[in-house]
Amino acid sequence: MGARLRVFLASTQDTTLLNLRTADVPQKVKDRAEVIRLNAHGP
Repeated sequence: MGARLRVFLASTQDTTLLNLRTADVPQKVKDRAEVIRLNAHGP
């Protein structure tokens, strides 16, 4: 099993990823953005 990866986001980066939830992008992109945000917000 691989090592755990911790992500740190600036507030502008977090906002950009949050805005992807309502953007006209594929669902895969929305899901990945949400996973990154959840990782940055901790366990």
